[in-house]
Amino acid sequence: MEKAEVEVIIEALALQSHDGSTVDVLPPAPVLTAEEERRLWRKIDMRLIPIATVLYLVSYLDRGNIGNAKLQGLLTQLDMNGARYNIALTMFYLSYCIFNVPANLLLKRLRPSRWLPGIALTWGVIATLMGLVKTYPQFVGVRVCLGVAESGLSPGIYYLLSMWYPRHMLQWRFGLFFGGATCSGAFSGLFAYGISFMSGTGGLLGWSWIFIIEGLLTVVVAIIAFLVFVDLPETAAFLTPEERAFVLLRLRNDDSVKEEEHLELRHLREALFDWKTILSSIANVAVIAPRYGSTLFLPSIINGFGFNTAISQLLSVPPYVIATVTVVVCSTYSDRIRMRSPFIIAGLALAFIGFLINISNAPIGAKYFGIYFVVVGAYLSTPMLISWLGNNTVGHYKRGIGIGMQVMFGNFSGIIVSNIYRVQDAPRYIHGHIAELVLIGMGLVVVPATAGLYWHYNRRRDAAKRDMEEKGIIIHYTEDELRRMGDRAPGFRYTL
Repeated sequence: MEKAEVEVIIEALALQSHDGSTVDVLPPAPVLTAEEERRLWRKIDMRLIPIATVLYLVSYLDRGNIGNAKLQGLLTQLDMNGARYNIALTMFYLSYCIFNVPANLLLKRLRPSRWLPGIALTWGVIATLMGLVKTYPQFVGVRVCLGVAESGLSPGIYYLLSMWYPRHMLQWRFGLFFGGATCSGAFSGLFAYGISFMSGTGGLLGWSWIFIIEGLLTVVVAIIAFLVFVDLPETAAFLTPEERAFVLLRLRNDDSVKEEEHLELRHLREALFDWKTILSSIANVAVIAPRYGSTLFLPSIINGFGFNTAISQLLSVPPYVIATVTVVVCSTYSDRIRMRSPFIIAGLALAFIGFLINISNAPIGAKYFGIYFVVVGAYLSTPMLISWLGNNTVGHYKRGIGIGMQVMFGNFSGIIVSNIYRVQDAPRYIHGHIAELVLIGMGLVVVPATAGLYWHYNRRRDAAKRDMEEKGIIIHYTEDELRRMGDRAPGFRYTL
């Protein structure tokens, strides 16, 4: 069979590092066959995706295992009566939200290969110490520190991957990476079940051992990350100069829009007031809410069905396994058809149905089946929405600020969810489920509206292009003009 060749422009590239200094002059970008290009991307995948996935997994273990610890004596030993448990949850998300955008800007100025493992090591130590606290104020203080330390990981890795892959190669990678967060729900339940038998060891209850063991696991992963994590394509030592030239040329030619390298005040202004960032941030509140509802309260919700603590921990595992498979499969198909919005809408619809089942008087079996809808729907929508904004935002800093804003607003729903599932509402948590339905309903309005706007602007640019071709008008833009226009460039088309 004849191999298809990938057409590239042969040119020597003078490259700049992420701090703006010239670091290398690469040879001409080679012409690769389709098979050679697949091998190159696979090489990049193997260096980036596994460690990013594992980091994300342990981050979600350390922030979400409080839901499992709740059933292992945390409430009674630290006297978390009334709203005190909800306040502890809220303080994590408050500090997490505040530091999202600054952390993403620091990633651009610092080396990702040191910054991301560094914050992982920091929160791993903090998570371990959480198992040693003796009073409620100490616990809340440690949760605040955990939120600050974890704030840079999620938007940081989303941003980093968007700097490595062309737009329509991203979703499958996001799906694999986000599979770590989805798997964390399954691992958390399994770990909590096993660790529950250690309760009393060393004079510590089960909840302490959950935090200590899972925190130490993060420390180990962070040390490994220091050894294997990489920076941006310009300085990737694991690639040959020819491979780096090819990757950078693919990124430069992605939809013929140029990326800007230098931070300016207008990047902050353009990102914050861009309608895409605003709508995506609002949508992310709706998408993240059911995810945090399941992460923080699923063991308690299942426990409310009448199962004992150990069985409740185990029954929280299967929905996350199904969700992980669904996310990876749908992410692959999303890249193939180059669309995001149908999957986001489908995920929201599934979560909506799941919560409807759980506020009804359906049998316990049906309600547990509804939990699958909630978990699958919530975890399907999240990586799709993040990559959707990344696909439709051009410019390193604008994209980084935009994704940071989107994640920050999404995590405000963590504050909301932390306070709608109240201890006094157990075992059915009707109040919390209804609030989730309202937030998801908002998403089912905002997401189709955003997709409609993208479709409208694409049609308008297509019409303008046809009109210019019919009139024989040709406009040549300089590279600087294309950089400044970014996603407003005439040749750019939004991903639906």
